[in-house]
Amino acid sequence: MTDPRVTKWAQVLVDYSLAVQPEQLVVINGTPLAAPLIRAVYRLVLERGAHPVVQVTLPGLAEEFYKTANERQLTFITPDERIGPEQADALLRILSESNTRALTGIDPARQQLAQRARTELRQTYLERAAEGKLNWCVTLYPTEAYAQDAEMSLAEYEEFVLRACLLDREDPVAAWQEQAREQARLIAWLADKREVHVRAPDTDLRLSIAGRRFVSADGRRNFPDGEIFTGPIEDSVEGTIRFSYPSMVQGRRVEDIRLWFEGGRVVKATAARNEEFLHAMLETDEGARYVGEFAFGLNRAITRFTGNILFDEKIGGTLHLAIGAGYPETGSRNRSAVHWDMICDLRHQSEVWIDGQLFMKDGEILI
Repeated sequence: MTDPRVTKWAQVLVDYSLAVQPEQLVVINGTPLAAPLIRAVYRLVLERGAHPVVQVTLPGLAEEFYKTANERQLTFITPDERIGPEQADALLRILSESNTRALTGIDPARQQLAQRARTELRQTYLERAAEGKLNWCVTLYPTEAYAQDAEMSLAEYEEFVLRACLLDREDPVAAWQEQAREQARLIAWLADKREVHVRAPDTDLRLSIAGRRFVSADGRRNFPDGEIFTGPIEDSVEGTIRFSYPSMVQGRRVEDIRLWFEGGRVVKATAARNEEFLHAMLETDEGARYVGEFAFGLNRAITRFTGNILFDEKIGGTLHLAIGAGYPETGSRNRSAVHWDMICDLRHQSEVWIDGQLFMKDGEILI
């Protein structure tokens, strides 16, 4: 990508998303493919008087780790892993994979063993973020692998990413602030509501949001952003939901996922592809069978599925829910080593009723 575009991107990340301040410890994580953006962010963090720590991971190391490590090594948490969740004031993760399917052949049990060992570390990360002690942001640097998943050329994908991030606007920060105002309006309306009822093809789902908080994701957490999310009452989810798009997790593509809930718990799950992996993930721990997040996608600059959850969960007119860990700032009490987002497209033949009022129809907000 050209330098002016990368510089603009870095400026928004450092000054708007992370709001970097002097003397803060700022961790920047990525792969060598994201070197232009890592370098630009690093320079700006220094200029803001903060202390950057760069963590660059080589392609293939994760695959080598899961194939070679013994049980003790799989569960050992290195000081390098701890610095972000436990010590950093700001944490930027730049997704920049060269092969999104590198872990497809790994035994899921080995991945789950490593995940379970990091449950408390993940909870520390979530709690520090909820307390305002850690600003974190996840963005994605375009690579050939992501472009191939999206069925685009690299040049097309670069333009898609810039539009989704509102970086094609003259003033991206002003654009995100406008998005924030609209999301705040919706959250204000939702503040005293209790029950959500979703009806869509092969979907009839009810859940309670009573006493829970919706949080606005407006470019400060994910970049791109554009969603409002909450954590439903853990035992309130009832009914069934069919997810419209394939889900990529741990290098595996799971297609046509359907979940059935009773008392908040997944009691039945099917998938047209990689169903065995879906069942294995649900067995990771008890919290993996409960919903930790329920959200509405509101980014109208993202209109198509790309195979990457960072973008797809923000598609305007969709909802997504995540099985597993919830965000403490929403009031969620669900803990798990898993947080797996799944997307349901509501742009056709769908309705969302909230406390008996039609909130969304065919992907359009009506309130």
